[in-house]
Amino acid sequence: MVDYRKPVYLLAGGRASSRELQRILLQVVFQASGVTSPKIGYIGVANDDDREFFQRTLAIFKDAGAGNIRHVIVTPKKSNLQEAQDTLISSDIIYIAGGDVERGMQLLRDRNLALFLSNLHDGGKLFFGMSAGSIMLAKEWVRWRNPDDDSTVELFSCLGFAPVICDAHDELDGWQELQTALKLETEGSKGYGIVSGAGIRVSPQGEVIALGSAIHQFVRKGKKIERLNDILP
Repeated sequence: MVDYRKPVYLLAGGRASSRELQRILLQVVFQASGVTSPKIGYIGVANDDDREFFQRTLAIFKDAGAGNIRHVIVTPKKSNLQEAQDTLISSDIIYIAGGDVERGMQLLRDRNLALFLSNLHDGGKLFFGMSAGSIMLAKEWVRWRNPDDDSTVELFSCLGFAPVICDAHDELDGWQELQTALKLETEGSKGYGIVSGAGIRVSPQGEVIALGSAIHQFVRKGKKIERLNDILP
């Protein structure tokens, strides 16, 4: 059986990343599509389809060589979901924007788009994300049912197109949420800290390649989370 799935690109963004670093990483993604000036479907559910957020992204993507960029608005309950699906089907690349991971995943499921996107990925559509969007494209993430009670921490499923656990641009805080997530995983599970201005390319089988900068890597060993050697570009 032929596997049409393409690698997924998970980028960090972050305030410390320069416009030039972002442009270089975006060009790597755009070139992977095999299309000059690729058409991009922009999914902004993690930021409630904020228009200013989209406009800032639009300028950055255009500067990196993107073609037509369509904002696929699905947050409002009266959104035209058929139009959204048609736009995503016709896009060369689908982008998941940053914001709040849990909110974004909930909206994708509420709008019946999670399975739709999974089918597009299985069919060979190229996906990439930035910040929270990268986490949404990965396997799982962590939440607290009660923010004031650490005993309520749990994992929740994300899209899983990149079969890894990762966090983005949290290097200054020591990747605390990523380490918490790993403590809830099985023995030997690895997690990847994508530093500001960097990214990773993840194959359907979970092979991780660093892009732009060294990637921090952790593993669960017993009850401890240990830092491994960085993955270098």
